[in-house]
Amino acid sequence: MKEMTDPQHVDWDKKMSRKCSVSSISAKLNFTSISNHKPRFFCSLGGAVAEPKAVNATEPLLLNAARGKEVERPPVWLMRQAGSYQLLCEKHPSFRERSENVDLVVEISLQPWEVFKPDGVILFSDILTPLSGMNIPFDIVKGKGPIIFDPIRTAADVEKVREFTPDESVPYVGEALTILRKEVNNEAALLGFVGAPFTLASYVVEGGSSKHFSKIKRLAFSEPKVLHALLQKFATSMAKYIQYQADKGAQAVQIFDSWATELSPVDFEEFSLPYLKQIVDTVKRTHPNLPLILYASGSGGLIERLPLTGVDVVSLDWTVDMAEGRKRLGPNVAVQGNVDPGVLFGSKEFITERIKDTVRKAGKGKHILNLGHGIVVGTPEENVAHFFEVAKGLRY
Repeated sequence: MKEMTDPQHVDWDKKMSRKCSVSSISAKLNFTSISNHKPRFFCSLGGAVAEPKAVNATEPLLLNAARGKEVERPPVWLMRQAGSYQLLCEKHPSFRERSENVDLVVEISLQPWEVFKPDGVILFSDILTPLSGMNIPFDIVKGKGPIIFDPIRTAADVEKVREFTPDESVPYVGEALTILRKEVNNEAALLGFVGAPFTLASYVVEGGSSKHFSKIKRLAFSEPKVLHALLQKFATSMAKYIQYQADKGAQAVQIFDSWATELSPVDFEEFSLPYLKQIVDTVKRTHPNLPLILYASGSGGLIERLPLTGVDVVSLDWTVDMAEGRKRLGPNVAVQGNVDPGVLFGSKEFITERIKDTVRKAGKGKHILNLGHGIVVGTPEENVAHFFEVAKGLRY
């Protein structure tokens, strides 16, 4: 990572010397993404032993904002806030290898925390991680994205799908969360995440990413019972996954329903909303104080329906004016977002202006500052640092 020119520049090598081996090779940082949702950052693993820490009893700012408590400023973190090291990709070319190895998951998750000190630290993983444990073989291939080897399109296919048992199928997720919770030590909120039922169903029915979603819509509109059976399995499984993540250390969980906005409002009410609500209701029975965040990109046509899921926070993308979005969501839900990721290609003055505009429109409290989507490939690192510096310097 090249040295930042901002006065409050971050010296990567010094910041990371505690965690990186002396023999690690410096590599250029790129904000890239193999699949749609996850942060990626890397420093080669070292042999340093962490010193014992005193437990920080202070509640993280992000949790207070999500719960509607009084805060001095909006907490800030960025979706896809970590980058990707070419050295890591060369050494561990499989995304699944990187995301299913406890040591790598912890290191990658901690990289942005060490450099930028965001108010939220999100687990490095993927929304598709549970699929193997549900008897749905898949891979994430560089340049192609997710590939489902046996797409699910019939009742017989759905019958073969198993409900997810996290402690058996993804123990590395639990181990990583437990370590991360201790490392971050309540100085920021540890975030877990899951995919929403309709979005997961879209991947497994389409066979991967899609432009037109013709296969899942054919299933929805010609054999809705088959799709509902699949959605129910995902709803039950993702509720269990959220509970598992919370039990292992996650202090808030974001639900990604990236493809629900491909549905018309009436179809969202049938194929997405009931399953999101079921997940929230199930989790709240066992973890009533766990903040749940819902993100659905391109959700402008569905905003009034999103709070009906029962989530604590709705994350808006940048195509919605924050003031209008806040008004449409109503007073009972917090909001997250929603600076255009492209703003980070602008000047520092422009970035500052847009941050302040977003915060002003969001109003005092119940707001988590974020981008309206993940960081874009090629975003200047010094502008990311400036974003955090400005955001953390704000006061209501």
